[in-house]
Amino acid sequence: MTFSEKMIKKAGEMNKTLVLPESTEPRTLKAARVIADKGIARAVYLVGNPESIKTAANEADVKIDGFIIADPSQSDKLDTYADEYYQMRKHKGLSLEEAREKITDPVSWGAMMVYKGDADAMVAGAQSATAKVLVAAFTIIKTAPSVKSASSCFVMDFPDKKWGEEGLMIFSDCATIPEPTVEQLAEITIASAASCRTYLQAEPRIAMLSFSTKGSASHPLADKVLQALALVKQKAPDLLVDGEMQLDAAIVPAVGEKKAPGSPVAGRANTLIFPDLQAGNIGYKLAQQFAGAGAYGPFLQGFNKPISDLSRGASVEDIINTCAVTLTQAG
Repeated sequence: MTFSEKMIKKAGEMNKTLVLPESTEPRTLKAARVIADKGIARAVYLVGNPESIKTAANEADVKIDGFIIADPSQSDKLDTYADEYYQMRKHKGLSLEEAREKITDPVSWGAMMVYKGDADAMVAGAQSATAKVLVAAFTIIKTAPSVKSASSCFVMDFPDKKWGEEGLMIFSDCATIPEPTVEQLAEITIASAASCRTYLQAEPRIAMLSFSTKGSASHPLADKVLQALALVKQKAPDLLVDGEMQLDAAIVPAVGEKKAPGSPVAGRANTLIFPDLQAGNIGYKLAQQFAGAGAYGPFLQGFNKPISDLSRGASVEDIINTCAVTLTQAG
């Protein structure tokens, strides 16, 4: 069973609800139809004007039977949502009237549905810029109480099943924070552990990567990884995590034994934490191109509730897979 098949199966078993705010986008509508028909979500909400959704669905040759259409302008939740958004943003000078107008934007409305528990997860981005999705995530859903900076991870699916958990590994952060501070690197590590448990259904074995292994080189960049490691151990003492560590020491048993003897992680890591976005982005693309690994994501992590941002070039299959993965975060 592939990773996507596992996530689709797990999402179906969890029986959660999904909101798709980009309800007139053809690929999203086609994905929504599959998600509803296969029972990947218990209910699928489409946000927007009912007539516009019907027209778009007809043009995409998609039946909308069984979808729940949430029209912000006619909803009995409008006053509640507007007041909630006003309370969140009044410190920025937003008036109640402005809050009422802004919350009717489909992406904001979808995020508020998730925040209020009226839906379990939201996926958007096929039509909207990443910045718009992230603004809704940060201002409405917000990060988890112990998290200041949300991040992202990829699930890498290697043809060679000797890596990670039968070929599956977590790579983080490859898409969100360009130059993480020590504190952010620690948060990325802890959030990635949760992603490993959710997506790989395995206990994380985390290697915090560098160009140095256990003091083989002396440099402020390696020191930064060590400082982040110390913070992780302070905040999450039960995590199986080690560093600073070179990639080969992290994943090749013979090298790990030589370079980091006695390490609980070396040679068998299933979760790799890159020191910055340049390394992470290059790293996952190298794995894709040279090793033929599938790259699922990026999946946002560290938020209070499940939300995912799609690439605007996402295929129908990409949207289905992302929705399934996001639903599995609903717990």
